[in-house]
Amino acid sequence: MKVAVYRSNDDIRIEDRPDPVAGPGEIVFRVRASGVCGSDVMEWYRAPKAPLVLGHEVAGEIVQLGEGVEGFREGDRIVATHHVPCGTCRYCATGREPYCDTLRATHFDPGGFAELVRLPAINVEKGTFKVPDEVSFEEATFVEPLACVVRAQRVAGGVAGKTVAILGSGMSGLLHLLWARAHKASRVVGTDVHPSRLAAARRAGADEVLDARAGVVPKSDVVIVCTAAPDAMRQAIEAAERGGVILVFALVPPGFEVSIPAHDLWARGVSIVPSYAGPPADMRTALYAIASRAVDVAGLITHRLPLGKTAEAFRLVAAAGDSMKVIVLP
Repeated sequence: MKVAVYRSNDDIRIEDRPDPVAGPGEIVFRVRASGVCGSDVMEWYRAPKAPLVLGHEVAGEIVQLGEGVEGFREGDRIVATHHVPCGTCRYCATGREPYCDTLRATHFDPGGFAELVRLPAINVEKGTFKVPDEVSFEEATFVEPLACVVRAQRVAGGVAGKTVAILGSGMSGLLHLLWARAHKASRVVGTDVHPSRLAAARRAGADEVLDARAGVVPKSDVVIVCTAAPDAMRQAIEAAERGGVILVFALVPPGFEVSIPAHDLWARGVSIVPSYAGPPADMRTALYAIASRAVDVAGLITHRLPLGKTAEAFRLVAAAGDSMKVIVLP
């Protein structure tokens, strides 16, 4: 099979590898669509682990079932998540699945930028879902990133009836915007420095869009940080309303530090909440939302490229320009 091997954002090579084989409890599926995540192009995060095959926003159809697999058959259209929790540890038992040791240790073989992927048994059992016929493979690639948004807004206390400011209108910011709109936020403001992304936020339903360089974000009950830009946390602290929540969603580099006005945050009752990953229950919620058209993800796709042009797909996402969701179609 063909795979796209990542060494850096500027060095992605198409190589041949043996087709994977499904062991007991495992599934091999043919990748029909694989989204490029913003985290895929974070070189500080990815390059130290290179070479590797990335891609975790995937959808496809089953071509091989291992012994003992129940509930699936060859030809089924599926979406899967690469990180799954054990479901039994103290973190899982208390709704903190992203901090489960098992979640951080589970992966695809080799990754979504490949023609075929083997799903380990635990991924099949806990993180693989059938895709309804009315959902395209391209739309299904949004299930995992939307699940991360679902979980994040849930642990932040929800947005119904609240004012929301989203700092950063890239792909994750737009998904947060769509989810907040679908869940009856009273006002949603989007910020960015790129005019094309501000226009995208407006199209996605933002009540107001602001150039982040202006430095003034309206006071909001929920402030969602979807950019690692150094000024974003400062803006978030200033924008948080009394009793509000700052939701830290963007992946920031190790060593990134922000001065926190502790007394001011205490006096205003502002909470800072991080979120990572989308556990299985949130995957189901995201899949249902896409299937029911509660969230229109298809309109976010700007580029579709074959596996042989994965390097170009990465360049588009890394440039953070006019592209939004870039899909690789193996």
